[in-house]
Amino acid sequence: MTFAPPFTPSTRASKHLSDTLSDREQTLDKQQAIQTAQVLNEALPYIRRFAGKTIVVKYGGNAMTDERLKISFAQSIVLMKHVGIDPVVVHGGGPQIGQLLQRLGKQSIFEQGMRVTDAETMDVVEMVLGGQVNKSIVNLLNQAGGRAVGLTGKDAQMIRATPLRLTRKQAQGQPPEIIDIGHVGEVERIDPSVIHELVGAGCIPVIAPIGVGADGASYNINADLVASRIAAVLQAEKLLLLTNTPGILDKQDNLLTGLNAARIDELIEDGTLYGGMLPKVACALDAVRAGVDTVQIIDGRVENAVLLELFTDAGVGTLIRA
Repeated sequence: MTFAPPFTPSTRASKHLSDTLSDREQTLDKQQAIQTAQVLNEALPYIRRFAGKTIVVKYGGNAMTDERLKISFAQSIVLMKHVGIDPVVVHGGGPQIGQLLQRLGKQSIFEQGMRVTDAETMDVVEMVLGGQVNKSIVNLLNQAGGRAVGLTGKDAQMIRATPLRLTRKQAQGQPPEIIDIGHVGEVERIDPSVIHELVGAGCIPVIAPIGVGADGASYNINADLVASRIAAVLQAEKLLLLTNTPGILDKQDNLLTGLNAARIDELIEDGTLYGGMLPKVACALDAVRAGVDTVQIIDGRVENAVLLELFTDAGVGTLIRA
């Protein structure tokens, strides 16, 4: 005679627990689906608003070195392109330049925050910015499903540059000392024709901030400055500046937003704004004064920061408008 295995209380409890867990998982899945639908509904008006518009993104800081953030950034840029927005990426690479110079045994010297760039250093800058960093970003975007094309400002003479000269105060009554920092430049003019051609062909331009002088010499230019000038020439809807801070903070570390030139002047006057944030804010103001609708200084250390800024009601970071 054979006996069926007994249905013990422990077996009953296990089945009940399994059913309960299954129900809970289904509930969580449903809640996540509802949240996803809510996010998409919230994003829809912004997708409509920005469709067909150009958005310039300056990419730098931790977002360029953290693998998770790199992938997140690439996916965000490609998503923008797929929903009808035209992103243009301008990138930096100062830390990567410094690392290679150190490996080569060449000391980095800075004057007023600018890297003194002799001919040898400029060769390294072009190798890192125009080669290693630029092609790495292009590859990330292409792996995420985009069609990215890497450029430097020397391509088609897109960025014409002149040498940047710094000055240092002298004793009273003496003229300021002019400091030659080598192949560091400022933008003379931008020719956007090659950008228009790439965008029209469905590509994402990725631009390294290297300009070319009238004599053919190469110049290393601050990436924020290049992004600002490109956004102005393209009459971009937005300029997004990714940084390693949440944005502009007050003296109690509260995030400030909705700023204009007058309010920024006040923040500079009372010492709230100082140091490395000053040139970034100056680039932002230059852009909005030249016709860019808004500039956002956002925290590149936040995953999906670009999408949060563009497609959510709350946004992230500091918004600056004319």
